[in-house]
Amino acid sequence: MVDTAALLAAYDAQMRMPVGAVPAGLTYEHDGPVLRIVGGHMGRIRAPRDVGVTGAELDRLIVRQRDFFQVRGQAVEWKLRTHDRPTDLAERLVAAGFVPEQPWTVLVGLAAEVAAEPVLPGGVVLRQVSEAEDLRRIALHQTEVWGFDCSWVASDLVGRVSADPGQISILIAEAGGRIVSSAWSVYWPGTEFVALLGGTTLPEWRGRGLYRALLAARAREAVARGFRLLHVDASPDSAPILRRCGFHEIATSRHYRWTPQDLHN
Repeated sequence: MVDTAALLAAYDAQMRMPVGAVPAGLTYEHDGPVLRIVGGHMGRIRAPRDVGVTGAELDRLIVRQRDFFQVRGQAVEWKLRTHDRPTDLAERLVAAGFVPEQPWTVLVGLAAEVAAEPVLPGGVVLRQVSEAEDLRRIALHQTEVWGFDCSWVASDLVGRVSADPGQISILIAEAGGRIVSSAWSVYWPGTEFVALLGGTTLPEWRGRGLYRALLAARAREAVARGFRLLHVDASPDSAPILRRCGFHEIATSRHYRWTPQDLHN
């Protein structure tokens, strides 16, 4: 039996604050217990499990983050897990104008158990990429699948590759020269974790094993590089696949987003 409490403890200890090279184009700014990530397509706030402040002091901390990005005319999101403290943090975010988005399932898998030779449909080739043109193609692919502008993905990936190419591994599955699925791994140096991100497949190619193939390939690389644990914040579509592949649910996460127009609604 897997000790999910131990997995959650490892996650809380190692995955709360980004580590390693700061992606090119971003800056990290600390404000008391939280980390403010500036320079991306939107602001992001990261925090320990317990921010360590309550009441009016917590309200002031939240409003400072909101107002900082209001001056920039930019949206900001605060990532919260169900077991975070204080327990009224979500309520106070909403009171400050942050809007909760759909919940995601936090899952952790043992890399050695997930690693396998990727099984691909006929005519599909798996390729590791890092060139700017391929990263731009990934952003176009993601925009096509999700139906909204994902052009920022190219800048994000380029920034990560530029900062430390060893900290990210990007895979695409192609058929006839077209990207049919894409995903990447972000390695957290000094931890046991690899974050699995970006898993996206064209609708007409779903149900043919591509998600599993990219998962197996990334897990195999993680094992080869000495990383033990795989982390995913999974959508409702991905979570069942990951559970069948041996991942374990440890928490639920939710982004609370504020956008400049929210102040006037």
